[in-house]
Amino acid sequence: MRAVVTRCTEAEVVVEGEVVGRLPEPGLMALIGVTHDDDAKEAAKIARKISGLRILDGEVSATDAGAPILVVSQFTLYGDARKGRRPSWSKASPREHSEPLVETLVELLRAEGLHVETGQFGAMMRVRSVNDGPFTVLLDSSELA
Repeated sequence: MRAVVTRCTEAEVVVEGEVVGRLPEPGLMALIGVTHDDDAKEAAKIARKISGLRILDGEVSATDAGAPILVVSQFTLYGDARKGRRPSWSKASPREHSEPLVETLVELLRAEGLHVETGQFGAMMRVRSVNDGPFTVLLDSSELA
């Protein structure tokens, strides 16, 4: 499982002209990608790291600050563009596998008492964000303890 975590002053997801998820105040936006062999254990590692990253103002975590998180599924995080000009998506997990794992990650974050909003899985989303810093971190569950 991969995540691109951005510290944002604001962020929202729009589907067909309607806002489906929004940070109600400054917090984190996490773009989440799932690959074929990911499971709930990988989701737990990523959730724990996202909530505990000390990247908000004052070097505090979302858990410490009670900061909201906007989670957006992003299969393109597993795109492979090493050959040719058209990326391959073969490492991205299909919806039947990835959607429940993204939902698990969201529920784990909420279980820590965090306010979590989401995009809409499988929809054509317009994601708008204002990166604060800018500050962006790439996480890969295969590299986390």
